[in-house]
This record gives sequence, structure tokens and C-alpha cells, in this order.
Amino acid sequence: MTHAVTSMNTKRALAASLRNAMEKKTFSKITVTEIIKECGVNRKTFYYHFQDIYALLKWMVQQDAVEVVKQFDLVSNIEDAIRFVMDYIEKNEHLIACAYDSVGHDIVKSFFYDDFTAITLRYIEAKEQAAKHCLNDGYRNFLAKFYTEALSGMLMQWISEREEVDKDIVIDHITKTINKSLPNLIETYGTPQ
Repeated sequence: MTHAVTSMNTKRALAASLRNAMEKKTFSKITVTEIIKECGVNRKTFYYHFQDIYALLKWMVQQDAVEVVKQFDLVSNIEDAIRFVMDYIEKNEHLIACAYDSVGHDIVKSFFYDDFTAITLRYIEAKEQAAKHCLNDGYRNFLAKFYTEALSGMLMQWISEREEVDKDIVIDHITKTINKSLPNLIETYGTPQ
């Protein structure tokens, strides 16, 4: 087995231990000692792979959801990508709620932020190609952060208000807003290619 495969297996074992621990107690009460004891690795191995338990939690969420979303053809499936993330949140309600309650809104939001910015940037670039217009780099990056902030903010609001807010309506509103505003911005502020 290669080092990369062994490393990935170790990370998955640590993530499984964390997931099991989160079923029993709040995230803030979980220790590295519990995690390593359950999966049979030593403390040095844990810290070789992760800076702390928060880094392990972030990696686990990214592996479960964000890496899958990166594979979507966002030009035709932005709605599907958003739905996938929201379905993931519903299926992993306990994990997300535990993280949200223990580490707070900003930390959970940061789990998604960098990856969503990259995903949003890819979407903008694809829309530029389709429109045959090109935005300047500064404005393109601004839009990627703007849409990411809006998307992650709406997801965080939906997490805290899921009982009162219909998922399909949120997805519809987000999709409509992005799909209507972005082409207009590209046409207005982009230069023809």
C-alpha cells in the first residue's frame, strides 16, 4: 500500500471515530485521546494528519460534501449542487448541529467558504465563456466572494431555521437570483472576447 493510501485510510478512521463520538456527546467535550483510542492510532499520528479536532471535523465535512460538489457540472447543475449540500446537511443533521452548537456559526461557515469560493469562481468563468464576455480579474474575484458569502449565509440561515423554511423554496430563490443576475453582470461589465 502506498503512503497516500495509508494516509487516507488513517484520516478516514479518525473521521469515523469522531463521527461516533459526536453521536454520544457534544463536539466541545470530545478529546483527541478518545478519537485515537477508538481507531487504534497514537497521538503523534493524529497530529501528523490534523492540527486539531476542528481540522479533522473540517476535513470530514469537506470529504463528505464539498469534494462531491466540486464534481458537479455547475453550468447545468447549480441547482443540483445546492440541493446536494442541503440534502447532506439534512442527512447529517446531528453532526452539523453538534458542530454548529459547539464551534459556532462562523467556524461551520468557514468549513465551506474557501471551497465554495473556488466552485463559484468556476461557475462564473463558465458563464463568461458562454456569454463570450470576460470580466476583469478583480471584479470576477469580487463576484465569486459575493455569491459565496450570499450562498453560505443562506445555508447557515437555513440550518438554524430549517423547521420554518422550505428547502425547495430556498433552492429556487438562490438559483433564480444567481442565474438571473450573473449573466446580466457579465454582459454589462465584461468585455467581448
